[in-house]
Amino acid sequence: MYAIVEIAGQQFKVEENKYIYTHKLEAEAGASVEFDNVLLIDSDSSIEVGAPKVDGAKVTGKVLGHVKGEKVLVFKKKRRKGYKVKNGHRQQFTKVLIEGISK
Repeated sequence: MYAIVEIAGQQFKVEENKYIYTHKLEAEAGASVEFDNVLLIDSDSSIEVGAPKVDGAKVTGKVLGHVKGEKVLVFKKKRRKGYKVKNGHRQQFTKVLIEGISK
């Protein structure tokens, strides 16, 4: 059984007892979260597609913690001008354990 859920503007394929990394959510570690913007549910060979979302469906999860992604380097340079700028960025993610998918 799996579902397609929209979380923080992105779509994720989620399954029970698996975890995903989403953009940082405003929830503390150990808190329960619910996602009710379910776009598709596949349960035992029957697929239900929402228009745009499945009515009454929700996905519950538990926040395991907040982590940072890998560093992305941004380097700008202009030829023959002596202009060089180097910046870095680390995106913050939330690790969520999917506990249940209900319809």
